[in-house]
Amino acid sequence: MYLLIVTLPLLGSCVAGAFGRFLGLRGTAIVTTTCVSLSFILSLIAFYEVALGASACYIKIAPWIFSEMFDASWGFFFDSPTVVMLIVVTFVSSLVHLYSISYMSEDPHSPRFMCYLSIFTFFMLMLVTGDNFIQLFLGWEGVGLASYLLINFWFTRLQANKAAIKAMLVNRVGDFGLALGIMGCFTIFQTVDFSTIFARASAFSEPHHYFIFCNMKFHAITVICILLFIGAVGKSAQIGLHTRLPDAMEEPTPVSALIHAATMVTAGVFMIARCSPLFEYSPTALIVITFVGAMTSFFAATTGILQNDLKRVIAYSTCSQLGYMIFACGISNYSVSVFHLMNHAFFKALLFLSAGSVIHAMSDEQDMRKMGGLASLLPFTYAMMLIGSLSLIGFPFCTGFYSKDVILELAYTKYTISGNFAFWLGSVSVFFTSYYSFRLLFLTFLAPTNSFKRDILRCHDAPILMAIPLIFLAFGSIFVGYVAKDMMIGLGTNFWANSLLILPKNEIIAESEFATPTIIKLIPILFSTLGAFMAYNINFVANPLIFALKTSTLGNRLYCFLNKRWFFDKIFNDFLVRFFLRFGYEVSFKILDKGAIEILGPYGISYTFRKLAKQISKLQSGFVYHYAFVMLIGSTIFITIIGLWDFISFWVDNRLYFIYIVSFLFIHFEKDISTN
Repeated sequence: MYLLIVTLPLLGSCVAGAFGRFLGLRGTAIVTTTCVSLSFILSLIAFYEVALGASACYIKIAPWIFSEMFDASWGFFFDSPTVVMLIVVTFVSSLVHLYSISYMSEDPHSPRFMCYLSIFTFFMLMLVTGDNFIQLFLGWEGVGLASYLLINFWFTRLQANKAAIKAMLVNRVGDFGLALGIMGCFTIFQTVDFSTIFARASAFSEPHHYFIFCNMKFHAITVICILLFIGAVGKSAQIGLHTRLPDAMEEPTPVSALIHAATMVTAGVFMIARCSPLFEYSPTALIVITFVGAMTSFFAATTGILQNDLKRVIAYSTCSQLGYMIFACGISNYSVSVFHLMNHAFFKALLFLSAGSVIHAMSDEQDMRKMGGLASLLPFTYAMMLIGSLSLIGFPFCTGFYSKDVILELAYTKYTISGNFAFWLGSVSVFFTSYYSFRLLFLTFLAPTNSFKRDILRCHDAPILMAIPLIFLAFGSIFVGYVAKDMMIGLGTNFWANSLLILPKNEIIAESEFATPTIIKLIPILFSTLGAFMAYNINFVANPLIFALKTSTLGNRLYCFLNKRWFFDKIFNDFLVRFFLRFGYEVSFKILDKGAIEILGPYGISYTFRKLAKQISKLQSGFVYHYAFVMLIGSTIFITIIGLWDFISFWVDNRLYFIYIVSFLFIHFEKDISTN
């Protein structure tokens, strides 16, 4: 059963890829959706057995790479974090498959699309179930490949090509860090197996275990953790490597819901939670994680407030929520982070699929400024979008409320500089989150319409196949947080068993529950209300003061700065990309490839031998006595050297002959080049 969970999506993908043209749109849709749905049903059984029954399952299948101490076998490890991720991945994936049947019905290449969706699901399941770093890395690279294929699905669009290449390159940076982290793990622990590494982590946490780099000592566990975190930064779109996420919105909308909301971008968070026994022994790495996560949540929230593309607003919202998950890991509360990951998957998938429904109805229009007044035309979609937005901003008793507020309370109760930094940036981000969520609702559904008449005439609410996934996700967005809160993050719960390690000194969940002042607990709600109020006044009501601010120089500059995403892309292009392109052409291509390697390699060798043959051919005079004379001289020198070798060898070094011959060849070579 456990193996079927992982292999069913692969089977569906192979059938859709190999026989898609024979099965047609409906055939491939039925096969892939059935496979992923069966996988979800089996995941529910696994969840009951592993998490609720408290019996982790460990399956060793076959050797894969075996070389002396290095042993990476095919193995699957099902513990509580794994089965939670299985539920999330298979549930969202099966709904996205169902949604895509209707959404992609007009597309001639939809069998290929279904094949890609299923292969992505397979790789994501490989990532979360692997029992060693190498298998995790296989899944990690696989989801990167699948995201490239899906972003580039409409490959005739130039913007999609650019976005896919950008996603691949930015992922490479993070994957390089992860690969180095895995190598560091093997160097220190002599294994890549999770259970062995985590069992030995405490023994290697002492300062005398270090790496030496540039004659400086670095604490080994800290270096490994920061390298692993660089991998998480690349995959989970944290500040610095976040630029791929908004550009990836060129893909079909179901892909955004599956990859860039619920599953792939949360892989980094899952990996940090999985490696909690390592991170707990590196306070430095935890501080770095807290700062990066808090800055990401703030940066993405401020950027989202002035984006005009419907999907980009939700993409920045994803980026911001990932910041919350990361800094929850940074303050050593991995269980809360995974809980928020699960909750976020439901309401963010709902938001993306609702956005897809709007875009589908509006003839593929994504600009919110060209919408408005859609609440009366698309009442069902409006209701779904409203539920998703309320859950996102942490409206009381929705799913988002139960995890987001706990994260902020925990950050406050940490009583450290990094904890306070995370708390205040996270709280301000709540204000911006509320603002852009309501701005999206006002501009798209409630404001006076700016749409073309032809779009409004064609406008239709979601068909049944698109409505069913939205209804399921809406129920998840309302009830999942309430149902799972005590089970997953309640005081004294043993849901996670031994899979997430939190050192006693970092255990602060009881304190956050009972010692946080009431005013601190109310800050997120107050900020949410304030954000909604501001969005109403700025985007819905004609206010002369707001108009004056919008048209002022300061307003224009602020709009430009935030709308252009803090100029991250420009800085990267001007200072990094241009330098690397110039280096690639001037140094790597011209000096090395076409210079040194050509001269010392194939071109140089062939040229040298050609010239040498020409010089030697001049010795062919055609007179027999010349040849006899040369043979006599040669044999005389040869016999002399053999006879007097003991005497000569003391004075003469063979290497000198070699150097003399090589220099003689190059002198000739230079002369020939200068004459040419």
